[in-house]
Amino acid sequence: MKKVKTRDRILDTSLQLFNSLGEPNVTTLLISDELEISPGNLYYHFKSKGDIVEELFDGFEAEMLDLLAVPEDVEISLDQFGFFLHMLFEAVARYRFMYQDLVNVLSRYSQLQVRFRRILKKKTTAFRTLCESFRGQQTMAIEEAELESLCEQLTLTVCYWSSFDTLSHLDNRESVDPGKGVYQMLHLILPYMAAEEQEQIRLTSHTYL
Repeated sequence: MKKVKTRDRILDTSLQLFNSLGEPNVTTLLISDELEISPGNLYYHFKSKGDIVEELFDGFEAEMLDLLAVPEDVEISLDQFGFFLHMLFEAVARYRFMYQDLVNVLSRYSQLQVRFRRILKKKTTAFRTLCESFRGQQTMAIEEAELESLCEQLTLTVCYWSSFDTLSHLDNRESVDPGKGVYQMLHLILPYMAAEEQEQIRLTSHTYL
């Protein structure tokens, strides 16, 4: 039980340090110092920082794939869509060290590249499914070419919102506001929604600020 607890503590502390300092700036020595354990104790559980990153990615991947498993026949309301976006941005915020330095992290941990691209594809597919639900309910009017572009833009916004948001408070990388991301996402779909839904978005989106 003690070994499991120590392993979990290492993962939790590493995630906190990666998020607040940036993964490249965190060493295994810093992690062990923060935990007040010996480097040898840390290496007993993880042979390298890369092993820690990969296990954290395992948790991130499982959470994202579960969230993005949207049924093809789903019929979703705007409120449910907003909740989905909130959950999505909360997950991104929990593992924001990857998104804030995405290219460099994936370059240094090449074994994660294929897995992350799979998550990107799942995001785009989930957004298309949700938009198709709105189209089927006749609350969204959008041409096929525009729909493809919109879903790509939604995916891009999820991926890079964390980096953009951090630019406004580089002195405090622990400050995170997923609601701002939700607000932007809702306003990306707003022009394509029916009049009643547009008004609902204008009213409810401000609750995320």
